[in-house]
Amino acid sequence: MDLILWRHAEAETLAAGQDDLQRALTHKGERQARRMAAWLNHRLPASTRVIVSPALRCRQTAEALGREMRIVPAIAPDAAVAALLEASRWPKASEPVLLCGHQPTLGRLAAKLLAGAEQDWAVKKGAVWWLRWRQRDGEPDVTLHAVQGPDAL
Repeated sequence: MDLILWRHAEAETLAAGQDDLQRALTHKGERQARRMAAWLNHRLPASTRVIVSPALRCRQTAEALGREMRIVPAIAPDAAVAALLEASRWPKASEPVLLCGHQPTLGRLAAKLLAGAEQDWAVKKGAVWWLRWRQRDGEPDVTLHAVQGPDAL
């Protein structure tokens, strides 16, 4: 199973009295989302499930893919790693899954899957971490397939 973690692109700063879920992407964030979406669309199978946080900045980031997406409230900001694992059906999903979400949860999820324990790993804004699970010699194996930042494209 492939699990692609995509942190939302750069978003506006939270204004006084503003709901965090309503923060939109900046112009730079829109460019980051388009660049990363182009990179992803060259590599993602058509069968990839796209699961997105309800936050506006995540929805705008994922919309750049031009694919069907499912909004999942359980992966909103400050979600637990377990919620992301459940939403993605890790590691049993039959198709690749792209999760568009937030820090620090995405970094903690990557650490749990790659190092065996939740740690505060940094996933930069707009970046993708592509993880792959498979059976190797009868044992589960998780590898880091790719890490890509939007500003390097």
